[in-house]
Amino acid sequence: MSLSIGYTLMCEQSSPLDLVKYARAAEDAGFGYAVMSDHFNPWLDEQGHSPNAWVTLGAVANATERLELMTYVTCPIGRYHPTVVAQQAATLAILSGGRFSLGLGSGENLNEHVVGEGWDPVNVRHERFSEALDIINQLFDGGYVNYVGDHYRVDSVKLWDLPEQRVPIGVAVSGQQSIDTAAPHADFMIAVEPDADAVSVFDAATRTDGPARKVGQLPIAWGADKDEAVARAHDQFRWFAGGWKVNSELPSPAGFAAASQFVRPEDVAEQIPCGDDLDALVEAVRPFAEAGFTDLALIQVGGDAQEEYLEAAPDIMAALGSAFGS
Repeated sequence: MSLSIGYTLMCEQSSPLDLVKYARAAEDAGFGYAVMSDHFNPWLDEQGHSPNAWVTLGAVANATERLELMTYVTCPIGRYHPTVVAQQAATLAILSGGRFSLGLGSGENLNEHVVGEGWDPVNVRHERFSEALDIINQLFDGGYVNYVGDHYRVDSVKLWDLPEQRVPIGVAVSGQQSIDTAAPHADFMIAVEPDADAVSVFDAATRTDGPARKVGQLPIAWGADKDEAVARAHDQFRWFAGGWKVNSELPSPAGFAAASQFVRPEDVAEQIPCGDDLDALVEAVRPFAEAGFTDLALIQVGGDAQEEYLEAAPDIMAALGSAFGS
């Protein structure tokens, strides 16, 4: 199975104007799709940004012509009500000419606690996520929706502007419980770990006929100076070492700074390919291809390091295409 390589528009490390500029450059460099994070806070203060993803995606849709766009991911159970997410997604799909796919997940405390409703335990979050997926799917079906669940009530809601083609829904999963909750409501899988078992379980549970699309993500620190790349990765991405179960629970950038204070540069370099070694990058990508992923969005660490990466992108995609048929 071939592996398609995408570009990550990471809101936590770039301003909205720069994100639009990078999206145009990514399209020019040959990327077929771009995913965008949707956070209220950066992971660490050093990253320094966090513009609104939906407003920025609207600008990106207007500034590009071919680039497929995807949220990676939006949480419909905290800052946003699921009806609002459905309306935003339908509108963006129209504005982009059908180039938008809606990536959804159950969120992180870092971003969702900001509306003052606390942070539910994981089983309650999964219950709310399942109801949110029901609501969004019903709204995408068209017509008026009335819904009464344990966590949400929707009264006579209709999306007045729907795209000609239904917006594909992807769900972020990280284990059996999340797959059981979300896969039956979704068209494709989103995950940050190359878990072959999760791939096969998702295919058995999804509503899609045949193997579903699986979209992964991998941070890299591309750069000619390897020492600088390692230092950049440590400065900006040392939070990554915590793993999903930790990362979903911490409430603030200060919390991530404290949790990662003993992470060393060499620890980060073991998890994130640093430098400009194409062979090393191919080996870092290989587990996703072997696990059965169809798509992998690379994150170039550092807002100030995007231009060097984008200049090298054709060579990077050629090397990965040769290795994995992308």
